[in-house]
Amino acid sequence: MMLTALGLMSGTSLDGVDVALIETDGRRVNALGPSGYRPYTDTERGLLRQALYEAADLPDRAARPGCLREAERVVTSAHAEAVAAFTAQHRMRFDDIDIVGFHGQTVLHRPEKKLTVQIGDALTLARMIHIPVMYDFRAADVEAGGQGAPFVPVYHRALAQSLDWEGPTVVVNIGGVANITYIDGDTLIACDTGPGNALLDDHMFRRMNQRFDTEGRTAALGKVDPAWINRALEMPFFSMPPPKSLDRNDFAGLKLGDMAPEDGAATLTAFTVAAIARVVPLLPKEPKNWIVAGGGARNLTMLRMLRECLAPATVRAADTLGWASDAIEAQAFGFLAARGLKGLPLSYPATTGVPLPMTGGIIARP
Repeated sequence: MMLTALGLMSGTSLDGVDVALIETDGRRVNALGPSGYRPYTDTERGLLRQALYEAADLPDRAARPGCLREAERVVTSAHAEAVAAFTAQHRMRFDDIDIVGFHGQTVLHRPEKKLTVQIGDALTLARMIHIPVMYDFRAADVEAGGQGAPFVPVYHRALAQSLDWEGPTVVVNIGGVANITYIDGDTLIACDTGPGNALLDDHMFRRMNQRFDTEGRTAALGKVDPAWINRALEMPFFSMPPPKSLDRNDFAGLKLGDMAPEDGAATLTAFTVAAIARVVPLLPKEPKNWIVAGGGARNLTMLRMLRECLAPATVRAADTLGWASDAIEAQAFGFLAARGLKGLPLSYPATTGVPLPMTGGIIARP
């Protein structure tokens, strides 16, 4: 049975709430609907940055010390507002939607401690929007010994079914953290590769009071420091085989030193690209095709560097295939909600390292 699912995603870039409608039976994608976006205000974003800092030493996933309680309220309200605006714009009633997939806002991800924390009150959200909400997708995987990330690979595979390409294809999603899905016939492998936009965004905010490097223009004016990148790539994470995952703050200790803002942007952009390229030798075969999604797909300097670094493979932005690059993660959590409702696997041994294919998610009803 086909379900109309609404996916909600607030990623590690802390930019806002993505909303996307999808029609699916949890196995294949029947239709992609419209998408929407509700940006966080500067005040909300500042609160979430503080929440990331205060969550660093959380003892358990239910604890909400310091500003975390208020941050959770803000996240919940922002998601409710995003759904209300989306349904009003598209003249939908709440009973037009079967299920909402609610990721929440990750403030801590420590799978080695069997701990992953996404703030957001799903029961309150369900009551505010009058639609059943599926949430807490990652917890079962982490509790079973998996990495709890990345979780979008099953959706990438569903999208890629329509592509008649030879050889392995990799979908790389560049959000706050970058992750890849390797697809080759029945083989599905996934992992985080390293920083996506998080370090670059933080640099742009600190040095230039900008939220991100629009189209990669600042990086295009700078000079890359290869020695800095080589030192950063010595971190043990980059030589670990998939599956593996990261917390947004795992690279926060890396300091650029006394670089011009443009050089820092160029170096951090090249670092993201180099980290993605480092995963290639860890895959069964060298990919023939790369599809770039997420915020990084709008960074023209990052795309250029990826094409240079991954040649002779073909590198395409997801939008050129008719995929909505900015909406893919939101669509994915609608897809995962449909799978969760049907008890289908959300994660696999080769995507998160979980011992067996695992379903997940908890449902909150209005």
